[in-house]
Amino acid sequence: MSRARSYLFVPGNRCERIPKALASGADAVIVDLEDAVPPAEKEQAREAVRSALGDAAQTPVLLRINGAQTPWFEADRGLCNLAGIAGIVLPKAESAELISALHEQTGLAVLPTVESARGLALLNALAGATGTQRLIFGSIDLRLDLGIPGDEPVLDPYRMQLVLASRLAGLPPPVDGVTPRFDDPERVEADARRSASLGFTGKLCIHPAQIAPVHRGFAPAPEEKTWAQRVVAADAAAAGRAVALDGQMVDRPVVERAHAILARATTPAEETRRPS
Repeated sequence: MSRARSYLFVPGNRCERIPKALASGADAVIVDLEDAVPPAEKEQAREAVRSALGDAAQTPVLLRINGAQTPWFEADRGLCNLAGIAGIVLPKAESAELISALHEQTGLAVLPTVESARGLALLNALAGATGTQRLIFGSIDLRLDLGIPGDEPVLDPYRMQLVLASRLAGLPPPVDGVTPRFDDPERVEADARRSASLGFTGKLCIHPAQIAPVHRGFAPAPEEKTWAQRVVAADAAAAGRAVALDGQMVDRPVVERAHAILARATTPAEETRRPS
């Protein structure tokens, strides 16, 4: 799950969509009890989720609960021990202690969503909390909280803070926020490619149509992959000796970059199938 490129939301009050989401090709599915569910339907959605989630699926299923600042948090937290839930998405994360408590209570990984000024101010603590698996950038809510009318590239300095905090805490690279348009695959792919250029390796999706463009956006270009394969092959053939390729010395940083490119070309499912 830490290598997932696409996280597809399913509204908690539309649990009949979960099987379709699991078959969509997304790397992970998020059943959403927060923004997707109106206040009047929170309790009904909670019961629907309780009935819908059973044994663990091949595609990880995460539960986005309502934030600790809401009256629905405690009841949502009670669902986190359900079988079939692989992780918790915590919105408006502003407490490292809460992340650790959720992890200790459930044994599940927690993906804190940083989407407020206070969350940004506490970013290193959130990243370093026991139980944090990966940070999520909540671009839309953060923009609202900071009073910023636009998105790219205005929010990029905050995106880079998540990349840095993740690296310092030893976490996988973070997950970027949603692209609101799902009928424009070129825009979705461009957004994912741009996220990748900033150091992100995953993105939230609000519609199955976004999954393939997101995967294309995070994949290396064919020429990048070919170059990386040649570098790795040249390094292996050199057996520790200095070697040049296309007039460039292949030193350790170049080899590590090549391995990183090839890792981006490997899907999480392929990684799981690799022999140990």
